[in-house]
Amino acid sequence: MSEPTPFIHRNLPRLLLEAREAVMLHTRPSLREHGLSDQQWRVLRVLGEHARLPGGVETGRVAREAFLLGPSLTGVLTRMERDGLIARGRCPQDARRTVVRATPAGLKLVKRLSSTIESHYAWMEERLGKARLAQLYALLDEVIALEQPGEVEALEEDIE
Repeated sequence: MSEPTPFIHRNLPRLLLEAREAVMLHTRPSLREHGLSDQQWRVLRVLGEHARLPGGVETGRVAREAFLLGPSLTGVLTRMERDGLIARGRCPQDARRTVVRATPAGLKLVKRLSSTIESHYAWMEERLGKARLAQLYALLDEVIALEQPGEVEALEEDIE
């Protein structure tokens, strides 16, 4: 007979992935209707959030904010550029770096999909309640900050 595992706590990474998948069940069909993968949507969302930056967004920042590794980002950007959703160029301050911006077609798609996604968030807010959804966001922010060196002190100051 095998011994019980020494784990006391629930598997938090698995629960977070399961929660992500549960939320994406509502989003993914809309993405697919528009021919987008999850990764392409994350890139478009980042570019939509930074659409006011006149020079575009440096690819390293896109990779960090969209949670994509460099080689994966390169492939995603190539397909998105082919589909007319993004444009790439050289960073005006440093020609060794590449910047990306959403094209008008890409921004139009962000706007169209954002209404679907926001309606799902409104549904979640209705079901969970505004305060509990805000609490969920705050707890997730705290967990993220706990795991980032140098962020713990700032978090502790905010709590006190």
